[in-house]
Amino acid sequence: MAKLTGKKKTDSTSDPAESKADIVSDRELNAVETISRFTDFDIHLFRQGKHFKLYEKLGSHVMDFKGVTGTYFAVWAPNASYISVVGNFNGWNQGAHSLAPRWDSSGIWEGWIPDVGVGEVYKYYIVAENGQSQEKSDPFALWCEVAPRTASIVWDTWYEWGDSDWMKVRKEKNKLNAPISVYEVHLGSWQRDPSDPERYLTYKEIAVSLVPYVKEMGFTHVELMPIMEHPYPPSWGYQITGYFSCASRMGTPQELMYLIDQLHQAGIGVYVDWVPSHFPGDAHGLFRFDGTSLYEHEDPRKGYHPDWKSYIFNYGRNEVRSFLISNAIFWLDRYHTDGLRVDAVASMLYLDYSRKHGEWIPNEFGGRENLEAISLLREMNVAAYTEFPDIQTIAEESTAFPGVSRPVFVGGLGFGMKWMMGWMNDTLKYFEKDSAFRKWHQDQLTFSLVYAFSENFMLPFSHDEVVYGKKSLINKMPGDEWQKFANLRLMFTYMFTHPGTKLMFMGCEFGQTSEWAFQQSLDWHLLENPMHKGMKDCVTALNKLYKTEPAMYDFSFSHDGFEWIDTQDRENSVLVFARKAIDPSQNVVVVLNLTPVPRIGYRVGVLTEGSWQEIFNSDAAEFQGSGVINFDPVTSEAHQWHGKANSVILDLPPMGAIVLKKNAATRRI
Repeated sequence: MAKLTGKKKTDSTSDPAESKADIVSDRELNAVETISRFTDFDIHLFRQGKHFKLYEKLGSHVMDFKGVTGTYFAVWAPNASYISVVGNFNGWNQGAHSLAPRWDSSGIWEGWIPDVGVGEVYKYYIVAENGQSQEKSDPFALWCEVAPRTASIVWDTWYEWGDSDWMKVRKEKNKLNAPISVYEVHLGSWQRDPSDPERYLTYKEIAVSLVPYVKEMGFTHVELMPIMEHPYPPSWGYQITGYFSCASRMGTPQELMYLIDQLHQAGIGVYVDWVPSHFPGDAHGLFRFDGTSLYEHEDPRKGYHPDWKSYIFNYGRNEVRSFLISNAIFWLDRYHTDGLRVDAVASMLYLDYSRKHGEWIPNEFGGRENLEAISLLREMNVAAYTEFPDIQTIAEESTAFPGVSRPVFVGGLGFGMKWMMGWMNDTLKYFEKDSAFRKWHQDQLTFSLVYAFSENFMLPFSHDEVVYGKKSLINKMPGDEWQKFANLRLMFTYMFTHPGTKLMFMGCEFGQTSEWAFQQSLDWHLLENPMHKGMKDCVTALNKLYKTEPAMYDFSFSHDGFEWIDTQDRENSVLVFARKAIDPSQNVVVVLNLTPVPRIGYRVGVLTEGSWQEIFNSDAAEFQGSGVINFDPVTSEAHQWHGKANSVILDLPPMGAIVLKKNAATRRI
């Protein structure tokens, strides 16, 4: 942490007793130069909602003026009557350094203060038109004090990156026909300091263990749950007060950049959660920033979110659109992130989301769609892909809204991918059932292929599935301990062989037994147990299978990559399907035995004649399975089965999955 200069202040709350007249009378103390970083074109873009790099203009920027180093401050507050910068450097004197409003009625207040540099804490003292005053953090601050302190800190985003090799190839790593396997991480609880479990590790400390772990597991990307400043830890980062600031409790912006840099140098991409759907009502934050509903709607039917008790951005206000799109671009630009996972898109798309009749206002055509939010999301995606064509944007969207991951020019929202929430819910419902009842519910596994290619889907087992009494994934599984682990290995194999990209929340990969708890570390000691170690090894092997077999990713989002071979054996709860590659010689056949009963001598139709080798088996002894393995290649017979001219005889493992490939040289696990 950098040392902060100036006299420390224990409470930065404004003094309501000081009137506006008193402040103005202190003008002789003012040492602010009215210089500007804005051009007329900047102001035009800002007003039109088209300025997508506002972070280069608004906020605090250290710069020289007349040979003196100081800091330029600029803030948008069109309904304020007076604004000054207060901080340790002026003893929090509300009349010492007042900003001047621009002449162009843009609502921007600005000024340059000498001898203020990196590390200084500050806030904006804002007097509203009605005379009420408040102290606000800078919406464009690059760093903030650690909660419960709430001041902004003058900072910069200079960093000497070492990820040039990654940046040259990330287009290949991020493309839609590449294997994308994402490890979702909450940095504050992935690992804590073993000697002091209450202490957050810094971004730099986490890099020491996270980077080699993700590389060992074989995940291609990590997704970081919100890393923006959020004062309330139980919000998990989804109640953001500092949209341009990394979470200060874990270190500086440069330390976060170091973590991302190290992941990139290890060949691992980084997606970050982005939350444009709502913001909290903290007094120091965006809420009623200049004494009015500036960033939010005044009417709670449009401006208040009943689920999260927070406030909804005014997506129709051009300056707010510039703020939000600039924020998306900022994380792609300054932090080299490889994509954005956009949170709670469904809540943005519909005006009646979680609202009863009479609690929402229809759009101009009388419908329930939020046309302003739809327009914003389209424009954000166009801007992001125009500026950074080698990234991905991913929507967490749970409805049947059409075209979420289709291009804007054909009427879509423009996202690269969308979470497949229906698949996740159906899959968990199925695997939670006792195997004796599964034969009546096989449609829960097959139904996803009816709509699997309507969007570019990512299959998620996220943090939301392992909190609030939902149980951990391993404890959702029925049966005794052996069956629980076999079920989970089987479910993960179904996930990795199903069309679509993959996402797995931290801890699920080794069978974390307790629900996720944001205030403590994962239970890493479980890996001393062979069953948990076997689960981790199975997921590592699945990542290897996914990345090395083209059939698993060549056609992730196309009918060309999938074929059902058999869905009719409900009595035995067996499913058989093929995954297909651009090169047909790389095609594979997948067999799922969804009960704990081994099926010896089970006939399966195959795509072509020849010798078929088992290349993966979730029941392998290495994974603490029972070891029902087809060690030797099996030669097909000209025996018509499952509608195929050729078939093979296999031993199906109990509660297990196998993957077959023709003429495979060696068996791989």
